[in-house]
Amino acid sequence: MNPERTLYPCYFDSALTRRQGRRVPREMAREAPQIRAIHKAAKRAGLSARIDEGTAHPAHWQKKDGRVIVEWKGSKEELMKKIATKF
Repeated sequence: MNPERTLYPCYFDSALTRRQGRRVPREMAREAPQIRAIHKAAKRAGLSARIDEGTAHPAHWQKKDGRVIVEWKGSKEELMKKIATKF
């Protein structure tokens, strides 16, 4: 079984500060990223990914944007930067 990493749109949202949940550098972030765009970027990066719709990041529980589950063995930070470069 491969380890899975969960990615939420807020991690890539340029409108958010780090404190509000953005996890990639602002220059790598996008305005209002959607889970389908994150999923496509993961696929372009050659990763196995699936969409989980209707879920919310715990800090943004009212905003059910969904999430992308990606198979990845490395650090989550490396994964997010790899996907951000494929948007």
